[in-house]
Amino acid sequence: MFVFHTKLRNIPLSEKFAAYYHALRLDFSTTAYLSVIPLLIYTFWYFTDREKINFNWVKKYNAVFIVLFSLISVINFNIYREWGSKINSRAIEFAIRTPNESLASGASSPILQTLLVLIVLLAVGFYLNFVLVKRDVQFYKTPLWAKFSITILTLSLNFLLIRGVGNAPNSQSMAFFSTHQILNHASLNTEWNLVSSILANGKIKKNRYVYQYQKLADLEVKNLYHVEKDTTISILNTSKPNVVIFILESFTADLTKTLGNENGITPNLDSLAKNGVLFSQIYATGNRTDKGLIGSLTGFPTLAVANIVSWPEKMQKIPAISQKLYQNGYQTSFYYGGESKFDNYKAFILGHQYKKLTDRNNFEKKDMSSNWGAYDGLVFNRQLADANQTQQPFFSTILSLTNHEPFELPVNYKFGSASNVQRFKSTAFYTDSCIGSYLSEAKKQPWYKNTLFVFVADHGHTLPKNNHEIYEPQRYHIPLIFYGDVIKNNFRGKIFDHTGSQQDLSATLLSQLNINSKDFKWSKNLLNPYSKNFAYFSWDNGFGFINNGHAVTFDNLGKSVLYNNKPKDTKQTNQILNTGKAYIQSAYQHFIDL
Repeated sequence: MFVFHTKLRNIPLSEKFAAYYHALRLDFSTTAYLSVIPLLIYTFWYFTDREKINFNWVKKYNAVFIVLFSLISVINFNIYREWGSKINSRAIEFAIRTPNESLASGASSPILQTLLVLIVLLAVGFYLNFVLVKRDVQFYKTPLWAKFSITILTLSLNFLLIRGVGNAPNSQSMAFFSTHQILNHASLNTEWNLVSSILANGKIKKNRYVYQYQKLADLEVKNLYHVEKDTTISILNTSKPNVVIFILESFTADLTKTLGNENGITPNLDSLAKNGVLFSQIYATGNRTDKGLIGSLTGFPTLAVANIVSWPEKMQKIPAISQKLYQNGYQTSFYYGGESKFDNYKAFILGHQYKKLTDRNNFEKKDMSSNWGAYDGLVFNRQLADANQTQQPFFSTILSLTNHEPFELPVNYKFGSASNVQRFKSTAFYTDSCIGSYLSEAKKQPWYKNTLFVFVADHGHTLPKNNHEIYEPQRYHIPLIFYGDVIKNNFRGKIFDHTGSQQDLSATLLSQLNINSKDFKWSKNLLNPYSKNFAYFSWDNGFGFINNGHAVTFDNLGKSVLYNNKPKDTKQTNQILNTGKAYIQSAYQHFIDL
C-alpha cells in the first residue's frame, strides 16, 4: 500500500485500514505454516527431562525467511506494477526458463525505491528477530497430563490457524473484501498466494473453473459459435495471396489516433487503418505475448493463470494458421528478434509447420544492442530481403519486440525518455516508423501486389494513458487491420465495428482464403454477418466477457464482479457472467482433454 499509495488516494481511509484486518487470516495461516518445524521440535524437547534448551537456531531459521520474504516482497510489487497481479507460479516459471528476458522486463522498475524497501524490510525483520526470539527456553516442572493438554491445545491452535476457522478452508478469497481490487491484493498474503499458485499449477487434471455442469457449459459455448449460415463477406480480389502477419508488441489501441485519440505516435498504422480494413472493436485474449501469439495464430483462448505454452505436448495438438497454409502450398516462415526459446515460442513455431525460423541467433552480435535482441527495423528488413528470395505464395509471421520494457531504442526518443510513458510512446513510434519503411520498400517488390498484410497487437497495455487496471476491458482493446493491394477497392477504408477477439483472426483469414476453418473451434469469422458479437479475455486471477458492447469482468479468486459498464441491466449482466463462466470452464476442460 505504501508503494502504490497514489492509486489509493480516492479510497476512504477506513477501507484502507480494513485491508489490514482482512489480511490477518492468511497472515496467521502463513505464520502457522512457518511455525510447524519449531513447534514440533519444541514439543519433542518439552517431553524430555531437560530444564533448558538452546533456541538460538530459531533466529537462523527466521533469518532465512526474512531474507526470502523480503526479496519476494520487492519482486512482487514490481511484478504487480507490470502485470496487475501478484507474484505467482507463472512469474517463477518465467524467471527460471528465461532469466535474461526476466531481467530485461524488470529493467524499467524503480531501482532506488526497490532497494529502499528491501533495506527497510530486512532491517525491521532482523531487529524484531533479535528482540523477540530468546536464546534459551526454560522448562518448568509440569505434570504429564498438563503437558499433553498444552501440546494438544497448541498443535490444534496451529492447525486451525493453517486451515482457518469455519466450514471453508483458507483460500485467497478470504482476503477479498473490497470493490477496489488493489485493496484485495494488498490484503492477500504474498507468500501464501505464491505457494498456493505453485501447488495449483501442478494440478491440471482437474478443472479449476467449474461453475456448472460441463455439458451445459459446452452447449453454451457451442451456441456462441453457431451461425445460421456459413458464409463470408469477400474482401480480397484473390483467394491465394501472400500473407504477412505483424504481431506488434504491446500495441494497445490507446496508442493510435484512430482508436485511442493519441496524436503523432502511430501515423503509419493510422494511415493503414484509413486505407485498409479496420476491425475497430477487437480485444486481446490475454495480457502477455505468449497468450497473444497463441490467440492470434491458433484461435485458442487464454486460461487465466494456466498457460498452454507450458505444456508443449498439448500445444502441439491445437491447429494453427501456419499448418493450414503450409498444407495449401504456402512457404512458411517466422521472424522474431528475440530468443525463440523464450516461453516455448520455438516449440510452437516448429511444431506448427513454420519451415523457416529466424530469431536473435540469426543476427550478428553487433545487432544485439537491445536487452531483448535485434531491434524491429533489423527484423523487418530481414523478412523483406528473404521474401524477395521466396517462392510464392508465402506466409510470414513477424513478432516485434522493441515496444517492450525497458523500452530501448537505437535512435533518439521521439517523445523523450524521462518517464516510462515517454519511452513507451517513443518505442511505439519507432516500431510504427519501421512499418512505414518496410511497406515503402515492399511496394517496390514484384510480390507486393499479391500480398495481404495483417497487423494485430499481441496484447494491450496500461500505458500510455496509464489508467486501465488489469480487469478493465479497455486494457485489452487492440487494433486489427487488413491492408494491401489485394483488398477490393470498395472495402478500402471500411470499418467493421462488431465486437471480436484476436482469436477470431484465424477463422476470418482462412475464410478469405477459402480454407476450411472448422478445426478452429474457438475462432469465429468476423466477416460472416451471422457471427455473434462477443469477445473473451482473461488474466491471472479472472476473466472478462463482452457481448454487444456490454462488458463484465469477474475475479475467479474473490468470486466477485470487478467491472460492469451497464450495472443497471441486471438480467443481461447475469447472462454475460454465466456465459463467461461457461466459456472459461469449457476452454479449460478442452485444455485438460488435449
